[in-house]
Amino acid sequence: MFKRLVHFLRMIKFSHSIFALPFAFTAAIMAAGGYPSLAKILWITVAMVGARSGAMAVNRIVDRKIDAMNPRTKDRELPSGKLGLAEVAVFAAASFALLIFAAWRLNPLCLELSPVAIAVVVFYSYTKRFTWMSHFFLGLALSLSPLGAWAAVRGSLGWGAVCLAFAVVFWLAGFDVLYALQDIDFDRRYGLYSLPARYGIGKSLLAARSFHVLSVLMLCVTGALVDMNWAYWAGLVLVSAFFIYEHSLVKEKDLSRLDIAFFNMNGWISVTVFVFTALSFII
Repeated sequence: MFKRLVHFLRMIKFSHSIFALPFAFTAAIMAAGGYPSLAKILWITVAMVGARSGAMAVNRIVDRKIDAMNPRTKDRELPSGKLGLAEVAVFAAASFALLIFAAWRLNPLCLELSPVAIAVVVFYSYTKRFTWMSHFFLGLALSLSPLGAWAAVRGSLGWGAVCLAFAVVFWLAGFDVLYALQDIDFDRRYGLYSLPARYGIGKSLLAARSFHVLSVLMLCVTGALVDMNWAYWAGLVLVSAFFIYEHSLVKEKDLSRLDIAFFNMNGWISVTVFVFTALSFII
């Protein structure tokens, strides 16, 4: 049982939760104008775990045949036979049920939006088959985390939530373009759509940098709308430095440090936004 649990955690890349959860907590703090109740934090976390686990399971189901052909992904749990299709499908359904239950415990708006969230994250898994804009659909899926957390606290949405969501869209799209550089040859060979497959490495790097500039700008607009203090702005300076360092690691003719750029820097970026948002209200 422990071994199978490990397989499920690896399948959904549980360690990558560091990308989504901090932005959800950032939105919750901003929406509350301080710190939400422990009950709100609990059910936001449960909803996030359910949504992300279900989304990853569906993605693995939809992409299982493609993953089996790709040398980089052929050892994933479904293509390698470590997990069965039926049990992953049950896991996905249970995860989405957990999301709906958590949304019900939060408020009526969250419950009404939960089917929309499920539809978006499921739809994303198919986008690489017909549009190079798939990176933005992934960003849209992840941007539901701050939108959902904001709605959980206030029972409504506002411009602060929308701008924070756009910051997440551009942040995610930028680093997903970088991540897609690993599969540029495979995507072209099998007719899959991605920005690198269509435009090449050089233009993709330029696009990723542009998206991250837009992400920082949207974080600035969010801070102005929510009237954050100097601690938040100090955090954005640090976030900008992380972005600059991340892009310095990836060169058109040298992608050897791509994993470091993808995981380490983007994890630090999301955590930094959350930590300095939390500090601004402590101060």
